[in-house]
Amino acid sequence: MSYVTEQIIESLREARIQKGLSQRELSAISGVPQSHISKIESGNVDLRVSSLITLSRVLDLELFVAPKKYVPAIKSIIRSSQGINDDGEQMSPAYKIEEDDDD
Repeated sequence: MSYVTEQIIESLREARIQKGLSQRELSAISGVPQSHISKIESGNVDLRVSSLITLSRVLDLELFVAPKKYVPAIKSIIRSSQGINDDGEQMSPAYKIEEDDDD
């Protein structure tokens, strides 16, 4: 299995877990059989594009094809929207509003 495929599978699994869904629940919502989801997550079956699109949409993920030269910029935008800098560290806000303790 290629590194890219492993990344995609891990992204699907993480999104499922973050949404608090079991494989069975994801199956019920998506229509993809639970046994197939299990095989996808364990890397025991080739992931079909149709299954990838279906599962991604249910998990609030979006697939797109972008020119390779734009991938670093896209990854940077994603990291910054998650509050992570280019070194993979959590960013602190540029400013912080102090709350008054006048109560």
